Amino acid sequence: MKILVIEDNIELLKDIKNFLEVEGNICEIAHTYKSAYSKVGYFPYDILIVDIGLPDGNGLDIIKEVKKENIDAGIIIISARNAVGDRIHGLEIGADDYLTKPFYLAELNARIKALYRRKVYNGSREIFFNEIKIKPDSHEVFVNNHLLNLTKKEFDIFHFFVVNRHRLLTKEAIAEHLWGDHIEMADSFNFIYTHLANLRKKIAGSGGRDYIKSIYSVGYKFTDRE
Repeated sequence: MKILVIEDNIELLKDIKNFLEVEGNICEIAHTYKSAYSKVGYFPYDILIVDIGLPDGNGLDIIKEVKKENIDAGIIIISARNAVGDRIHGLEIGADDYLTKPFYLAELNARIKALYRRKVYNGSREIFFNEIKIKPDSHEVFVNNHLLNLTKKEFDIFHFFVVNRHRLLTKEAIAEHLWGDHIEMADSFNFIYTHLANLRKKIAGSGGRDYIKSIYSVGYKFTDRE
């Protein structure tokens, strides 16, 4: 999962980032309205965690822009404001959930997972695609009921493919999803080829079909359609 945390309290921002990364997520951060607006407009995210009170703007305006641009990301507001009116307003303009500070990081993580399941898996804890079954919470992939021994990056890229099945994914989009803010450290896309070669070998070893179609000079598509 790729998450953007928008929060002006630097200490809390770092705590959330560290916690979510330990949970296996790609987590990027922004502590001002300007930086958050720039990231949301340029990079795709699965979940946005938005604080209302930012030093140079209002987090609610970011949510309005996200909805205006039809950006498909789940949104959780985190705020010290506990008034019913604030919560209702945040939900009415497009937020999916509202968590009042202070909160436990484990609760935030549980809400993130629940929101992602609702948006992507229709509430299910498992994803099915022909002979493939994925359990996102435990980072497990089964092919013909055989558990694959995948590295974290192999799981991340495979999960990204299955969730976006039948869609063209550019090499840039795949790399950015896997590495987030650290993508500039990569000097080529060779690591994608390596991960895909390993994935194909492991899937074939369990009798699975190769659904990863190469689109010359552009990227890949995960599909069973001809």
